[in-house]
Amino acid sequence: MSSYKFIISGGGTGGHIFPAIAIADGLKKEYPDASFLFVGAQGKMEMQKVPKAGYPIKGLWISGLSRKISLSLFLFPLKLCYSLLQAFFILLRFRPNLVVGTGGYASAPLLKMAQFMGIGTLLQEQNSYAGVTNKWLAQKAKAICVAYPGMEAFFPEKAIRLTGNPIRPKLTAALPARETAISYFKLDPSKPTLLILGGSLGAKNINEFVAGNLSFFEEQGFQLLWQCGALYYEQYRTYEREQIKVIDFISDMPMAYSAATVAISRAGAGAVSELMVVGLPTVFIPSPNVAEDHQTKNALSVTEMGAGYMVSEKHMHQEFQAIFKAICLPETQLEIKKAMKLLAKPQATEAIVAEINKMIAS
Repeated sequence: MSSYKFIISGGGTGGHIFPAIAIADGLKKEYPDASFLFVGAQGKMEMQKVPKAGYPIKGLWISGLSRKISLSLFLFPLKLCYSLLQAFFILLRFRPNLVVGTGGYASAPLLKMAQFMGIGTLLQEQNSYAGVTNKWLAQKAKAICVAYPGMEAFFPEKAIRLTGNPIRPKLTAALPARETAISYFKLDPSKPTLLILGGSLGAKNINEFVAGNLSFFEEQGFQLLWQCGALYYEQYRTYEREQIKVIDFISDMPMAYSAATVAISRAGAGAVSELMVVGLPTVFIPSPNVAEDHQTKNALSVTEMGAGYMVSEKHMHQEFQAIFKAICLPETQLEIKKAMKLLAKPQATEAIVAEINKMIAS
């Protein structure tokens, strides 16, 4: 067991990075003496987040395929070929027992090369609509761990394992006491708290919408815990006051979830999975600027089961206030929490590790 080596690849956004780290943590718990290496894209957020989690990482010279005519588009074939060569030497030197891919273009060259070299690969797909990279890699993957039913529309049915999305380990344990969380953020314990999550990079349209509705939230009696994203922090920090806490990035999410009464959130796969596990009533505002509109599909897959509400960016100015008033009703929140509990998969990481155990034992 002590000789096992794992490479984990995926990145670009927190939705790919945090599941990768959660899987690594699960494997480390199972195999304390194993060696780990992450592979991501040079200059992307995984190059900071992964070392902070305690794992080494190497960056490939790779980027997503631009949909516009640009220099980046013409450089893509060169980047892909060069990153495949980089991946070959990484695999040759590290000699992993298994390679895990969590999606995003950062994982494409590494896993494709691993498959070419006959090294076992496991994919983890977070979304209800499969990403381009995982669809490209699926035919030769030994197992594909998914979070939603119906994924045989994208992947070979025999390889699919319905495990759920791995989430940060701290969220599968009991959350901190609300009093502790309220004190941590210096909030008022007598007021309900609205948590605003625009994804790990922030969301321009959600930030603008929140800024334009501060008087409405105040009328409803709410204080705000507002993660605006690093890109927007300088612009929105001016709204900070006693009842409005503006933060670029919330590093302690268990504290944030514990402090919150309700949430507004994008519908990235990781966020949806976490919100189901912690049972926080949420209004999802999916990003319209993602491939195949997968955030809308993620949100629909849970809200159609009663686990929250969804409003599109296009209609949020007309529909949001009525939806927000509805989600604040105690009886509504109780029904949402019941639905979330049915959909939550807090043991997803353990289920994925169990699949990896089968693969390396065979």
